[in-house]
Amino acid sequence: MKKSLAIATAVAATFASASYAQSSVTLYGIVDAGFTYTTNVDGNAKYALGSGNLQQSRWGLRGAEDLGGGLKTIFTLESGFDVANGRMGNSVNSSMFNRQAFVGLTQDQYGTLTLGRQYDSVVDYLGPLMAVGTWGGTYTAHVGDNDNGNATFSLNNAIKYTSPNFSGFQFGGAYAFSNQSGFANNRAYSAGLSYANSGLRVAAAYLQANNAGVLNNPNGAVTNDQFGLSAQRARVWGGGVSYTYGPAVGGVVFTQSRLNGLNDNLSIRYNNIEANVHYNLTPALGIGAMYTYTNANGSVLSNAGGGQTAHWNQFGLQADYALSKRTDVYLEGVGVWGSGQAAVGVTQLGYQGADNYSSSKNQGIVTTGIRHRF
Repeated sequence: MKKSLAIATAVAATFASASYAQSSVTLYGIVDAGFTYTTNVDGNAKYALGSGNLQQSRWGLRGAEDLGGGLKTIFTLESGFDVANGRMGNSVNSSMFNRQAFVGLTQDQYGTLTLGRQYDSVVDYLGPLMAVGTWGGTYTAHVGDNDNGNATFSLNNAIKYTSPNFSGFQFGGAYAFSNQSGFANNRAYSAGLSYANSGLRVAAAYLQANNAGVLNNPNGAVTNDQFGLSAQRARVWGGGVSYTYGPAVGGVVFTQSRLNGLNDNLSIRYNNIEANVHYNLTPALGIGAMYTYTNANGSVLSNAGGGQTAHWNQFGLQADYALSKRTDVYLEGVGVWGSGQAAVGVTQLGYQGADNYSSSKNQGIVTTGIRHRF
């Protein structure tokens, strides 16, 4: 009897272990805090201790369950927070899982299909070629983050597909529902593709949002005013290339953002051209530099009395030192110089809230801090 009970217990334990091995949940996150000096904020310099100077502080849960035959269920729940004051959320969305919240299926042969709040294809495919999406962080975003390279917003109600990797080639897309009658009001869709071979990486992406952030549909595809509450159509497209050679990686990216149907049926178009390079002097010490030229034109500028065009030159330098595999300290400086009367009041280093807009054509920032990943 005792022998039979022991055998039964061992078998049960074996099945329990096998079942447990098929499912996993991982807690992960980033805690980033530091001191920041910003020029030309309400006509004065601003000194602040802040959160997310390189990457927004966040925590998340990521899980997977093996369903057999190579098929898995996956999910991600991710929330941004401010480590300086402990508040949940970010500057544009204070919901619990403001960054990502999705569930879906993945299979090596057929790809991944997910549903929920997710990033668009510009973030997924062009982000890894930009300084803001790799080493540079928040303040290297293009002026006002007009192309969403800094993932200022995510898409609600989105169904998203990502293909398998076909010898370096990959593609994907997302469609975000308006979740209201009329179908097209505050919906969005995007698509992207990339190719990687040895050190070479090439990518392109497109995003379109219709009536993004409209007040009468707070649960639509885009629920903030990144593109202006009255924009009837917002489009972002671009392409880029990067190359890795030993400890060095460099890249060039072009993006264009168009807003049509703003107040009084006005429009504006941003063109962004970025070049960036990063070099690891040692396994622990890395340095990076970036430059972006942005020009804007459209009737919204002339209507404001600032002429037809505006231009910005943006430079960034960074040094980052790894204290361990998970903890690093950094020093970064970024400056933007605008020309044309329309540049006044528009210059902004990343998306850090309206209170950080420049009170002149120019703005500079120096930030230093510590970042820990878990």
